[in-house]
Amino acid sequence: MHSRHVGSGFSKPGPLRRVRLWLGPAPAAQAAVLLALGAVLWYFGANIVATMHRLGIEPGFAFLSQRANFEIGESLIAYSSSDNYGRALLAGLVNTIYVASVGCIIATLLGIALGVAQMTRNLILTSFVRCYIEIFRNTPLLLQLFLWSAIFHNLPAARRATEIAGTYLSNRGVYIPKFVLAGNAPVASIGLALLCGLVVAVALRRLLLGRPFYATQISLATVIAATVTFWLTGGSVDLDLPIKGGFNISGGLSLSPEFAGLLAGLVFNSAATIAEIVRGGIQSVQNGQWEAARSLGLRPGHIMRLIVLPQALRVITPLMTSSYLDLTKNSSLAVAIGYPDLVNVGNTTANTTGQTLEAITIIAGAYLTLNLIVSLAMNLFNRHITRRGNRRQ
Repeated sequence: MHSRHVGSGFSKPGPLRRVRLWLGPAPAAQAAVLLALGAVLWYFGANIVATMHRLGIEPGFAFLSQRANFEIGESLIAYSSSDNYGRALLAGLVNTIYVASVGCIIATLLGIALGVAQMTRNLILTSFVRCYIEIFRNTPLLLQLFLWSAIFHNLPAARRATEIAGTYLSNRGVYIPKFVLAGNAPVASIGLALLCGLVVAVALRRLLLGRPFYATQISLATVIAATVTFWLTGGSVDLDLPIKGGFNISGGLSLSPEFAGLLAGLVFNSAATIAEIVRGGIQSVQNGQWEAARSLGLRPGHIMRLIVLPQALRVITPLMTSSYLDLTKNSSLAVAIGYPDLVNVGNTTANTTGQTLEAITIIAGAYLTLNLIVSLAMNLFNRHITRRGNRRQ
């Protein structure tokens, strides 16, 4: 017979003990500090509300439904001065998301290329990369934005625009070729959207369940399925090239000097940091991995792509999260060079309505939400990388 040992092992703490553990040491002092902090915040809040009433400003967010009466230089969504402040802030938020997303993608590609280039034995290449990193990491980002803005605003006029591989550079902006959906585009777009949503849902489910996610195979299958879906639904793709004629350039995708300057500043600055992260991640891989790969007769490119980088991702990914967050927050410096991002539109809204506190609250809440979403996505990816590495060991 098996004897039952009552009370053996560790017993769970009682309710009072749990409360004391939750409160931590010196609960009375903590409560006093919190009360004092609450009193200070209440005092300043009451003063702000009283000042707003004295100036004839009603606190709250009712102003979002009022007519804005100001234009926005460029917007990805339809907007005019007859729209309300809520629509204007949404246009600024979309601009911020756009420049931050594009900046993160380009900075990642450039940073990885520079980080790998540092590990080569080419003295000229490594010296160039080191100089690039030292310059862009040790000068203020705002100064870099001013420099890029001045460069793009001082390009030749449209009639004398510089052409590079089908791209025109002028003081009116940068004109690049773009792909245009033609044929039965609405139906094709809906089919593509449904397909992409299905792929993302499957990928997230596998990541959350800790199952292997074969990125290369799924990406290839997605491209093939998207192409077939687009073709079957009657869609077609045309290439719209910019054309220089007279005093203007028509066609293609136009990037304003403000957007191009902001994007260039964010990309080149963040790429320098990402390059150092990639270099540190590569150097964290033990030399034995390199020697074992060389003994198998693998080429340096194959060693880097198949053996070193997959292991370095476990070191690189957490630090890349910080770089993406910094790039997203640094996009707020667009106000200095005139790009209509969320901060720029928020400042205009605050100046025209007097609702400064509310505008700042909206801006802070939007950036907090964006950064939390980026952190969540990168943490899920990092968890996937860690689990896959543990399974291989």
